[in-house]
Amino acid sequence: MRYLEPKERTAELLRLALGHMGRHQASFNPVTFTLWYEYVADINPKLRAALDQRLKDTAVIDDEVVADLYRQHVAPVDEEVMAKISSEMESLLASIAQSASQAGDHAGKFGDQLSGLDKALTSRDVEQLKPRLTEVMAGTAAMKSSVDALQQQVSASQEEINRLRTDLDRARNDALLDPMTGILNRRGFEQRIESLLTHRAADGSSHCLVMLDIDHFKKVNDTHGHLIGDRVIQAVGEILRTSLKNSTHAAARYGGEEFALLLPQTSLDHSVQLAESVRTRTKAMKIRNRTTQEVLLTVTISGGVAEMQANEDAASLIARADAALYASKQSGRDRVTCA
Repeated sequence: MRYLEPKERTAELLRLALGHMGRHQASFNPVTFTLWYEYVADINPKLRAALDQRLKDTAVIDDEVVADLYRQHVAPVDEEVMAKISSEMESLLASIAQSASQAGDHAGKFGDQLSGLDKALTSRDVEQLKPRLTEVMAGTAAMKSSVDALQQQVSASQEEINRLRTDLDRARNDALLDPMTGILNRRGFEQRIESLLTHRAADGSSHCLVMLDIDHFKKVNDTHGHLIGDRVIQAVGEILRTSLKNSTHAAARYGGEEFALLLPQTSLDHSVQLAESVRTRTKAMKIRNRTTQEVLLTVTISGGVAEMQANEDAASLIARADAALYASKQSGRDRVTCA
């Protein structure tokens, strides 16, 4: 769950986010709201730094800037889901904007009434003082009524905004997961490895990448069919997911029958041990006929482990882990090799 702030905190964040939105040129839509919400909540350091720099450089945030920052620092969501949430959010924000406009109109009128009262007091015109006081009293009541209406509108909208935010969070997470295995997909992997590269490993530790590939997977599909092949992929995904005990570690389906383990703050020795554990568990796995329980096949997996080097980029780290994986394949498969 990306957004964990309590209700009282989200009400304040809503106020701050709407304040920023009102000061800039970008449209009132879910993308803009998400951007400013994550900014004021301070839950996305890279976004905050980038947005602060844009504010310093241009001072004005328009739709183009919002779209650019959103693409770079906030995971994209499904377009159909986004369109639905966008429509609901626009309706909600329009309602709030209407209440705010009415409050603003009353505030302007109230200001004129106070100005008239001030003139009557200054001139000491008793005849003018009484009607001015009556106007101000009526204006005070109207102002209070409009502010109360705005407050009620914002309060009533809070639950709906929470629901929409949950929908956005779910859609964002779904966009990063492989539907067959439930682990990260290629997009999720790329985001996670980029994040990994921006954080330096603690002293005495390192960041490691394990690339894994199911051995002879084409033969599995050719012999048993793609449905059994899918079951093998699902089973390997489950082994990877349940092998990770550290919440900072992540498993991903890199593509086809190839998988990856992202292991921040993990020594090379421990990464090799983890890869060996996955290899052993995969070899012990049996794919059975669901009706007869007959064992249809067993599979093995090969792996390559690479430890991130100083100033290394993602492409280089992946290439070294892939080279180690290829060496495992060349050496007979069903083994783990270090880069």
